[in-house]
Formats: sequence, C-alpha cells, structure tokens
Amino acid sequence: MRKRDQRAAAPVTMVDVGAKRVTRRQAVARGRVVLGDRARRLLAAGELPKGDAIQAARVTGIMAAKSASSLIPLCHNIALDGIEVEVTPTAEGVEIEARVRARARTGVEMEALAATAAAALTVYDMCKAVDRAAVISDIRLIEKSGGRSGRYRR
Repeated sequence: MRKRDQRAAAPVTMVDVGAKRVTRRQAVARGRVVLGDRARRLLAAGELPKGDAIQAARVTGIMAAKSASSLIPLCHNIALDGIEVEVTPTAEGVEIEARVRARARTGVEMEALAATAAAALTVYDMCKAVDRAAVISDIRLIEKSGGRSGRYRR
C-alpha cells in the first residue's frame, strides 16, 4: 500500500481581481519555428501540402488569444480590444509575434503567449509532412504594460 502524502494540499484558486483598477493593458510575445530548406521554400511560396501556413497560423493565434482562459485553468476571461499576430519568414524558418490589448483588471500576457504558441504549433503542423525535424523555440514575453506593476521589457 502506498504511503499517503502528509502535506496539506494547497488550495487552488483563481486570483480575485475585483478590487483592481481597470487599466489599459498590452502584452507582446514572440517565438519561432526553425525549418529545413525545403519547408522554408514551400512555406514562403504558399505551396505546402496543407496550404498557406502563414495565414493559417495568424488566424490560429488570434483564436488562441481569445481562448486563453479555456486553455489555462486559472487564467481570467478577458474581453480583448485588439489582437495582432504576425508570422514572418526568416533565414531559419519563421518568427511569430503576437500583440494583445485590453482594458482590464489583469494583464494579457497569457493571451499573447497562447497566441504565439498556437501559431507556432500551426506552422509545425502544416510543415511536418515535409519537415519532421522542425523545432518550435524561444516562446517568451517581450514586453507588457499596464497595471500596478507597470512596464516590463525583456
């Protein structure tokens, strides 16, 4: 029989932001997908077997930002004012940048990170038939503004 963990379980709660001021919030996240030569060429030409990965990734990123609270259990549901997702071909693959804005009581970092991650997964999915060695990397918060903690810039 397994010995039961004697530590008291910490309660899992969503942070109460009701007393916080509504402020203008913005977050920017970036990530990249490293691709082989063939996948880069096909992606740039819009000729991947599944179609235009850049446009698909942009739409997926927007959808993910809007769904962050459904994907991340303790993330607040926030009415977003704006979402921009850019997918830019580079010498190594693609760079993804998501910018999310809202007037809210809590930040939009998770929305920007979710958009970036989902866009990267979409690029991977659409390229995997021609490049199984693709690598998703460097998903990170670049900057955020608004709220009590003010501005952060990496």
